Amino acid sequence: MAEFTETLRPGHIAMIEQQPIFFVATAAEDARINLSPKGYDSFRILSPGRVAYLDLGGSGNETNAHLIADGRITIMFCNFQQPPLILRIYGRGNPVLPWENGWDELAGYFTLLPGTRQIFDIAVESVQTSCGWGVPVMHLDKERETLVKYHAQADPAEWAGKHKTRRTSIDGLPARPTDRYIAGDRTAIFE
Repeated sequence: MAEFTETLRPGHIAMIEQQPIFFVATAAEDARINLSPKGYDSFRILSPGRVAYLDLGGSGNETNAHLIADGRITIMFCNFQQPPLILRIYGRGNPVLPWENGWDELAGYFTLLPGTRQIFDIAVESVQTSCGWGVPVMHLDKERETLVKYHAQADPAEWAGKHKTRRTSIDGLPARPTDRYIAGDRTAIFE
């Protein structure tokens, strides 16, 4: 049976902190629904009413475009261990880019990874839990290192050129430029 709360409760937070994966869904009018899995140590609970996640460059920038157009975001966690539980965070999100106000505060919560392009700052509007009885019990073997390795080995000029072309979603919605390359202690912002 589904239960709703206005903010995250201590039990919710404990469950979230144990999960190696979460799912992000966004949509905008007349656009596809975007649903993406997220891994790494990239999710933070800033308060019971505010969460954030670190975003790495990938195949597109749909979440950025959808949040600019609409603002709505849903984050889902599944407990793949015991007890079974599904937890959804419904909220309003904002992409914060490295050169914008608020970046330094948010970045302080994370270990920035190669390929970091933005942090999504999310105001929690409601939290829903449900049974999760249909979710299998699974175990994490290990994180895939492929995406971080790809960004760490990328030529900065090529990376910047590639990401300069990502100014729209797959449906043509505008996305804010996320031209940031981070590799270890070396940081460059490309114009």
